[in-house]
Amino acid sequence: MQRTLIVAVIALFGVLAGPAQAAQQAATHIVQLRSGVSLAEGRAAVLAAHGDVADTLPIINGLAVRLPSDARARLAHDTRIASISANASIKSQTDRFDPTQLATAYPASVLAPPVWNSPTGATGAGVGVAVIDTGVDGGLVDFNDAQGASRVVASVVTDPNATTPNDNFGHGTHVAGIIAGDSTRRPAGDPLAGRYVGIAPDANLIAIKASDDNGDGTILDAIYGLQFAVDHKADYNIRVVNLSVSSTVAESYLTDPLDAAAEAAYFHGIVVVAAAGNLGTAAGSVSHSPGNDPYVISVGAVDDQGTTARGDDAYAAWSSVGTTQDGFAKPDLAAPGAHIVSTLAPGSAFGQLCPQCIVDGSYLQVGGTSMAAPVVAGVAALIAQAHPDWTPDQVKSTLMATARDVPGAIDEVNASAAISVAEPASGANAGLVPNQLIDPATGNIDETRSSWGRSSWGTPSTPLQAGWASSNWGCVCPGWNDPDDDDTRSSWGSATWLVKWNS
Repeated sequence: MQRTLIVAVIALFGVLAGPAQAAQQAATHIVQLRSGVSLAEGRAAVLAAHGDVADTLPIINGLAVRLPSDARARLAHDTRIASISANASIKSQTDRFDPTQLATAYPASVLAPPVWNSPTGATGAGVGVAVIDTGVDGGLVDFNDAQGASRVVASVVTDPNATTPNDNFGHGTHVAGIIAGDSTRRPAGDPLAGRYVGIAPDANLIAIKASDDNGDGTILDAIYGLQFAVDHKADYNIRVVNLSVSSTVAESYLTDPLDAAAEAAYFHGIVVVAAAGNLGTAAGSVSHSPGNDPYVISVGAVDDQGTTARGDDAYAAWSSVGTTQDGFAKPDLAAPGAHIVSTLAPGSAFGQLCPQCIVDGSYLQVGGTSMAAPVVAGVAALIAQAHPDWTPDQVKSTLMATARDVPGAIDEVNASAAISVAEPASGANAGLVPNQLIDPATGNIDETRSSWGRSSWGTPSTPLQAGWASSNWGCVCPGWNDPDDDDTRSSWGSATWLVKWNS
């Protein structure tokens, strides 16, 4: 009796697990039958082509089969067969990105990991993001692709005073890492592998150095950078541009030349993301280009408290918020921007200015809306991959419509919600009047109304003319906690170098 029971149990498990397991081991192909063709007819077709049937798949009206190459060729001509697919291996989407291993909280704060590890697996692959900044160190392993090649696919200098495309300053490399850094590309066994990942870790980067080697830049340099992004949009599939920079001169968006260039990029199908600034609620805090332009996505900073829990996120008191001189409420969105850890350009000024901000030898922790903007730029890159037909207005509208409430003035971007909507939102930029330098028919700069011609993007023809202001690479950094420091005066282009090191 005992022996009979054991045999029965073995037989039962054989019925449940045996054929499926055997089919997985033996089947080389999956055959789907045309509508109305029975499994028996399909079996006969496979046998007639000199193949073998390993199992039936009623759920798809198909068969698991073993097909030599000549049998597959014969079967492909049978009118009863809808398709023949290889029985390829599969792997979990979570193999590469393990959110529990991340040493930073900001990807979780905007729900980027669920997007990476979803069935669609949006990671920004194939999307170009232009970073108009102080350059990007494309040699860092965090910017490699799966084959070991750099995802910094172009490196351009628009400041004639720069002597190298390298990021000697470090701001641009830090920004680029927030957008598309990926430490899973580090060698196997590296303890830092998988700990620091940007929002769109497979996106390509177009490094546009709009500063000299010391980090000083001008409005004209940034305009040339935007011109390059427009001119080479198709070459590098540039769908997003990040501007963690602001003019030091406040001017209406209707006449400001940097706003005009940002709008030109927008009208050419590029999502333009700009930092809102670090001036808090001070008068005029959101009146500087390009963050004051109603067409761009202006981004303020959330403090995620360094935790993956989203309930403790709050709008940072030092992050600019208010109404522009033209009556527009800014910023449009918020994203984590306090104590953000990202890629460090080796030997750059960023690390030398704050040695205590260096993390794990290869990364740097700083904060500011300069760091919040690339979070949103990275989310825009995820959307561009998942929904390549969406317009800049639809991207901006959807990001705003799906953002979540946080304590403070501005809602925080939500990557998972934005990418999952059935239909994009629209209308965020409806009814706006373009900058006076824009030709409304083409979206181009009207050269007859502008003081500069079509840029040569590498070698501006004349020296900087009076009236062009120095760019403001604003950032609030950790390390010091001095209440007397004035974070409203931070300026990477300033000779006085007044910043608040804010833990």
